[in-house]
Amino acid sequence: MYEPNVVGDWQEYDEHAGLRVRVHRLEAAEPPRGRDDAAEGLTYFSVRVTVENRGDLHPTVHLEDGQIDVRIGPDGESAFIDWRNSQFIEGFDVYPLRRATAVLFAAGPETSLGQIDVQIQLRVDDEWADRRLWAGGIGLDEGATHAGVGRDGLACQVSNFLRDQAEEGTA
Repeated sequence: MYEPNVVGDWQEYDEHAGLRVRVHRLEAAEPPRGRDDAAEGLTYFSVRVTVENRGDLHPTVHLEDGQIDVRIGPDGESAFIDWRNSQFIEGFDVYPLRRATAVLFAAGPETSLGQIDVQIQLRVDDEWADRRLWAGGIGLDEGATHAGVGRDGLACQVSNFLRDQAEEGTA
């Protein structure tokens, strides 16, 4: 069974040797150019998507609107994506040992932000890579259970495991 990555995990692509992607820095954040009027009453958050090249070639990478899908809450409703404030990777040659990062600003009801799924479909040298999914949420490190997120949710399990491991190591 296919399981999603946890926000912060690297995902390597077998079909593109040395290329890997990570969804990270999922956090509450206001957009730099001001809020979109369509996001009235919603809570903004940002997420970063980094593409890293550990191979020998320098592929051209595309990560633009339509290649990133953000779903929130237990029902997987679509988040509002603020395209005007987001920064994408548009035809960038990622040389060996280099990275390129996209920053996406999105918004949704605050009660739904405890469970966020980000799906990426990278385009490399005009070929589509397989879709990959990352799961996370805003405020999971606080130890609180948010509306719609059970204590058995994947992101909550990972957060609890890491917290337990850190406590064991500090004793």
